[in-house]
Amino acid sequence: MEKIIDKIKKEIKNFNPKDYYDLEKLRIKFLGKKKGMITILFKELKKFSLHEKKIFGKIINELKKEIQEKIKIFSLKHKCFKNKEEKLNFDPSSPGKFIEIGSMHPISIIKNRIIEIFIKIGFSYVDGPEIEDDWHNFTALNIPIDHPSREMHDTFFLYKNPDILLRTHTSSVQIRYMKKHYPPFRILSIGKVYRNETVSSHSNFMFHQAEGFYIDKKVSFSDLKQTIFYLINSIFGKQVKIRFRPSYFPFTEPSAEVDIYSSSNGWLEVMGCGMIDPNVLNNVDIDSEIHSGFAFGIGIERLALMIYNIKDIRIYFNNDIRFLEQFKSEF
Repeated sequence: MEKIIDKIKKEIKNFNPKDYYDLEKLRIKFLGKKKGMITILFKELKKFSLHEKKIFGKIINELKKEIQEKIKIFSLKHKCFKNKEEKLNFDPSSPGKFIEIGSMHPISIIKNRIIEIFIKIGFSYVDGPEIEDDWHNFTALNIPIDHPSREMHDTFFLYKNPDILLRTHTSSVQIRYMKKHYPPFRILSIGKVYRNETVSSHSNFMFHQAEGFYIDKKVSFSDLKQTIFYLINSIFGKQVKIRFRPSYFPFTEPSAEVDIYSSSNGWLEVMGCGMIDPNVLNNVDIDSEIHSGFAFGIGIERLALMIYNIKDIRIYFNNDIRFLEQFKSEF
């Protein structure tokens, strides 16, 4: 027993593996479960008296700890041995793997384009929360609790008391901004909105909406029309035909729908707009006798459908890199 122990001590002293595989051989030699030298010593203890077992058992345990510590140190020191050898185990002349690269999403392309268009005429871009309360999303926008126009929005409510919901339009950003700022201001906001609609090729329960509003003294419907013409002409070109149709929104009066003409599809609705209702201004402590303003909202997905001739709105959210590849030339 003593001779074996001395032999192990000498080997531990000269313990200097050259690579990962050498280190593994030494580990098996000393600590292997079947034929490891330490394992054999523990088995040999059965032949000794109780007193000798205590003496030799202590020595063997100390040897085992010392070996384990040395293996740990060398493992950390030479941990890259195996990785280096594996990395070199290939043909450097072979062609590399092609990594598919997508592109900016069409929704992002249109969003950035709209922001750029409005910044040129003095608008500032702001953002707001997607989870809203009833007051900012409905009541402050002249949509009281018993108003039938609430039925126009099939809403995702998160709580009923208090009423917390996923915003149905970005007009709530308009309310939040007007509460904290005094006119004049020109503001643009773009973000996700949610409505409980059946998912199909032309609708989804979530879409992106751009909301713009301008408030100052003596803002007129003519200012609104010129802004809308500027936006649509910047996107579709000056040759496009545009028409305004009278419509109804509880937060604007008068209100209009805006259509553009397509030779293949005829007149297509692209946005809603109007002069901000005096009640909305009064709800955020802006004197409607002094100030007036306009607002408009436009769906980003619908714009992209027309610009890129996309047939199915669901493809926006399929995460198909083949779909994105066609937009590489857009930026």
